Amino acid sequence: MKLKGKIAIITGGARGLGAEMAKLFALEGATVIAADMNDLTYEQDNVFYYQLNVTDVDNCQQLFNDVIEKYGKIDILVNNAGITRDALTRKMTDDMWDLVIDVNLKGVFNLTRLVGPKMMEQGQGSIINISSIVGEYGNIGQANYSATKAGVIGLTKTWAKEFARKGAKVRVNAIAPGYIMTDILKTVPQDLLDKFAKQTMLGRIGEPVEVANAALFLAGDDASYITGHVLDVNGGMRL
Repeated sequence: MKLKGKIAIITGGARGLGAEMAKLFALEGATVIAADMNDLTYEQDNVFYYQLNVTDVDNCQQLFNDVIEKYGKIDILVNNAGITRDALTRKMTDDMWDLVIDVNLKGVFNLTRLVGPKMMEQGQGSIINISSIVGEYGNIGQANYSATKAGVIGLTKTWAKEFARKGAKVRVNAIAPGYIMTDILKTVPQDLLDKFAKQTMLGRIGEPVEVANAALFLAGDDASYITGHVLDVNGGMRL
């Protein structure tokens, strides 16, 4: 019960990595608000759905207000909500660029600018931003996505400094997953999956629970002296 009594918000918590983190956090004792535009794809005790569009400032404010009114605190925030709209740069439309920026970068800002100061007021908290290996190394056809995930790393390091002022024990870290077997990868042909696996030192695709385990570590007291860090969960990927 590493998160016993903790209140956690996980954006993009309906499916994929967000669902795995929500379920694991709840099993470890947390009360989890799984915030997403879509309904939950699972049932888990102590996981509660909240409809949220991270690009909607008023919606983010309402979520924050409702959680504070009901629970009085927020111990953990996982900024996981994200989308892709892939295309080569010369073919990328303004809409493709703007939507990914709004969800993946501004969406992270919208909620954290409310939660971060509250955690400072509480004197403690853990914020985990889900970045990506392409935020560190880039990827062909993902200029918008890689820009947002690199931006998330910049926000992580800035907030680690900003929210720890005045002695507040607020930690801010990022996780940068590599190839993880989410629903998106399940649609990829096997020959490509084999190619991706060979790019890792461990020779395989990662599982969502392995990212959730990393998030659990950063959320809890085991990581009490870790902040401003980017934790790669990529099997030793070689680019």
